[in-house]
Amino acid sequence: MPYTYDSQNIFAKILRGEIPNSTVYESEHTLAFKDIAPSAPVHVLIIPKGPYVSFDHFSAEASDAEIVDFTRSVNEVCKISGVRMDAGNGFRAIANTGRDGVQDVPHFHLHILGGRSMGRMVTKTA
Repeated sequence: MPYTYDSQNIFAKILRGEIPNSTVYESEHTLAFKDIAPSAPVHVLIIPKGPYVSFDHFSAEASDAEIVDFTRSVNEVCKISGVRMDAGNGFRAIANTGRDGVQDVPHFHLHILGGRSMGRMVTKTA
């Protein structure tokens, strides 16, 4: 399946300022904001500002500057949120992709969840 970006998705609208958000951190290529329906005490979404559908799309087509900026932004968000290993008890980073990954918004985003034990990531099924 080709990477077809929908410019009307909710994150694109947030990036254009059409929908408000609770910004946690912003850099040249990245925006991080609180999830409106948090699944943990800390639940921040980190998105690249470019039109990328998924993590594989981002890693294949983003510039080196965008990739470095995004990766460094993860550190900043974890530091601000108090979940970085040197200041807290850790976190979970999740990027849902496609139908099998249960991706709700077709814009690459990384969930940072923390502030409590997250339990096992996936249960094994037959």
